[in-house]
Amino acid sequence: MRYSNNPYGQQQNSYGQQQSPSELFPSLWRNQEDLDRAISSCLTRVFMRMFAALLVTAAISYGIYQTPGAASFLIGSPLIIIMIIAQLAVVMILSFRVMKMSPVVSNILFFTYAILTGVTLSFIFIGYEIGIIFQAFAVSALMFAAMAIYGTITRRDLTGIGSLLFMGLIGIIIASVVNMFFWNDTVSVIITYIGVFIFIGLTAYDTQRIKRMLTEANENSQEDAIAKISVIGALILYLDFINLFLRILSILGRRR
Repeated sequence: MRYSNNPYGQQQNSYGQQQSPSELFPSLWRNQEDLDRAISSCLTRVFMRMFAALLVTAAISYGIYQTPGAASFLIGSPLIIIMIIAQLAVVMILSFRVMKMSPVVSNILFFTYAILTGVTLSFIFIGYEIGIIFQAFAVSALMFAAMAIYGTITRRDLTGIGSLLFMGLIGIIIASVVNMFFWNDTVSVIITYIGVFIFIGLTAYDTQRIKRMLTEANENSQEDAIAKISVIGALILYLDFINLFLRILSILGRRR
């Protein structure tokens, strides 16, 4: 019997009959209403955790900027390389191990990443005026909110779009690396604009993906599934926002 997914976790068999979450995962979701409540709770935690992480990142970045000599010290210190490597390590650990961690450990790692990101982003206060940074944050927040809402409420399955966006992301990463060695300002601008569209799309896709992850979860308890998925979901959307913000900042900074 063949099944096809839709964004809300219900599935259809070859006769077009709806299969409820209770039939698919009887140990976790009793019915569709049960799943809907879980999705609402999970997304609330995701956005609250993500917002808290952004506040931590902003506070750390601004604090370093306001500390005399701190940013200059980091620029010439191998410590910044260590922190970037640590960031990558934390992301990899959370991505592959979060469902096997306790919520306490996963939250500690998530906010550790937010702190490390705050340190590495402190340099934007050297390269851009405060007004431009706040403007870029406001524009990014509005774009992010609009696409996150779309990803939450749309009935359209964004899986196919997500695959294209991921391939586009790989493409701009490769193009950015090549452009570092053969610098061309026009190519850099094009990559930046394409990056904005990719991360706008990924915001909607990843929001829907969080719902799908919860639908397909088969943990020991509902609370366990919500707690773990809310951490990885917050990390995913946090990364989308930071990448969108940096590209918007680059675009606005070029115009001044």
